[in-house]
Amino acid sequence: MTVLAFSGSPRPGSAIGHLLRAAAAVAPAGVQFSFFESLLSLPLFSPDQDRLGAVPPATVTALRSQLQAADAVLIATPEYAYGMPGSLKNPLDWLVSSGSFYGKPTAVLSASPSEAGAEKAHAGLLLTLTALGAAVVRTASFPVPFVRAKLDVAGVVTDAAFAAQLGAAMNALVATVATPVS
Repeated sequence: MTVLAFSGSPRPGSAIGHLLRAAAAVAPAGVQFSFFESLLSLPLFSPDQDRLGAVPPATVTALRSQLQAADAVLIATPEYAYGMPGSLKNPLDWLVSSGSFYGKPTAVLSASPSEAGAEKAHAGLLLTLTALGAAVVRTASFPVPFVRAKLDVAGVVTDAAFAAQLGAAMNALVATVATPVS
């Protein structure tokens, strides 16, 4: 089983990237993670480049192929100005017409150094995923407040309760793939 992991932060070493790797570390045995790390290599979405008969840019084709090959998706996002960053919204816009997200089991984590846990970005991302037809696994999706207090600088989970919550979320995502919800 393969999970495609998206970081909403293009910064190397970001807490969001660490959060995705922490989730991969607590996932059930046999689950492989593929990380989409080319946020900034995608051109800005343009309907003219994605209309019927148009050939999308190679980086977009690669993203769509990676998503189609995955059994599930895990997205983690920070919050910028009460929403998800444009660097995350852009690839999602490129995926609308492909239909490759439709019915795909998806978990959503949002995180911030504050107590809100990027709740507004979380809500916005869930709304966008609804438009894409993703099968959001609610028990595997939640905001993560005070993320820097839960992960060390290497991205290792340092909070036992959070490790259990993250492990339960990954188990729920995997279980949804094994037993699809209709």
